[in-house]
Amino acid sequence: MPKINRDGVNIYYEIHGSGPPLILTHGYSLTSAMWSGQIEALSKHHQLVLWDMRGHGQSDYPDDPAAYSEALTVSDMAALLDEVGADKAIVGGLSLGGYMSLAFYRAHPERVSALLIIDTGPGFKKDDAREAWNKRAHDTADRFDREGLAVLKAASRERSTASHRDASGLAHAARGMLTQRDARVIELLPEIKVPSLVVVGADDAPFLAASDYMTAKIPAAKKVVIPAAGHAVNIDQPQAFIAAVLPFLDGLPRGAERMARS
Repeated sequence: MPKINRDGVNIYYEIHGSGPPLILTHGYSLTSAMWSGQIEALSKHHQLVLWDMRGHGQSDYPDDPAAYSEALTVSDMAALLDEVGADKAIVGGLSLGGYMSLAFYRAHPERVSALLIIDTGPGFKKDDAREAWNKRAHDTADRFDREGLAVLKAASRERSTASHRDASGLAHAARGMLTQRDARVIELLPEIKVPSLVVVGADDAPFLAASDYMTAKIPAAKKVVIPAAGHAVNIDQPQAFIAAVLPFLDGLPRGAERMARS
């Protein structure tokens, strides 16, 4: 199985198809397998890159808590694009993966040709809201420390079937990657200069307002609400999700994603 070594941490990835690069990042405590229902459709005209964040799935689960952070996740994404020879890519993800996609744009705007933001929140401007979010993240980490991977069995349908090897990685990821430290991502939204699609499930109540906010703040954003879908919209309504995403991808200018090497 293909992996890249990131200072001793092996990151698992998959490549499907060819064409303009499209990298998708899964949500917290999910894995790249969450996109399995979309591989065929998305890889017909794109080089689809899927991967497992550190502490998840088939990637490594480092013991050092310092090995988990927003900055390291963003640099993992950049290294993956380097590995597949992509100078630029369509960058997207669900929930934490969508937030990391926005963070990637903040760090590397020149490497992003478009954004696909799915059931995602852009962070918080107010400290008290961020602190409440972080408390929930730490509570989640504490549960994984106490109960292990059994926590997933009582979680949502998509999380209960996710395959992980060690709960410690999920605990470290909650503390280091799910928590937020500033408002830099949400403050970035008006500066985003690439086509952006915001997708949200109609039943994903905690993220409806966030999706409206991102659509209003990102200058070139469009929004699609998928009926009868919750937080994992692509799993709840796979056909409706593809029907929303493909016209967006097909409408992007061709040739925008240059290859770093032939």
